[in-house]
Amino acid sequence: MTGVEAIAELFAGPGARDYLGEPVTIGSHMRQAGHLAEAAGAEGSLVAAALLHDIGHLRNETDSRHGDAGAQWLSQWFGTAVTEPVRLHVAAKRYLCATEPGYFGLLSAESVRTLALQGGPMTAGQAAEFEAMPFAQDAVAVRRWDDEAKDPVITPPEFAYFAPLLARLARS
Repeated sequence: MTGVEAIAELFAGPGARDYLGEPVTIGSHMRQAGHLAEAAGAEGSLVAAALLHDIGHLRNETDSRHGDAGAQWLSQWFGTAVTEPVRLHVAAKRYLCATEPGYFGLLSAESVRTLALQGGPMTAGQAAEFEAMPFAQDAVAVRRWDDEAKDPVITPPEFAYFAPLLARLARS
């Protein structure tokens, strides 16, 4: 089974139909994020990262581990330009809460709840360490699309729309 096929199975499975406290299913949320990245003109690897940022949830990981676990699983097929923004998107939320006035007020109730489970806003030292990481700014971009991708009125493209992009990015 190819990586794209394995990912497609997750998007087609029951986990993608769960809501996880937001007004959209996790599958719709992820597809909305990928579509927002594409609409913003992001590079293909960043579109893929936005699409796949919550893949850990589809693999039944906890809120605090889903970024790391999802990135680790994806690394069998994709390079760091895809996996690192996935791994760091939770840290990006913590970073933005610590460094951007007003950001916390934009979070959904569920994102506020999970923020506490994920360690809360970063300290100044943690924020400086985060900023120095490769892919930190990509993770911040994914985080912003993550935050926006919760609109129950929007019908994003189906997974099959993104499959050719993922196939191009996947290592053979």
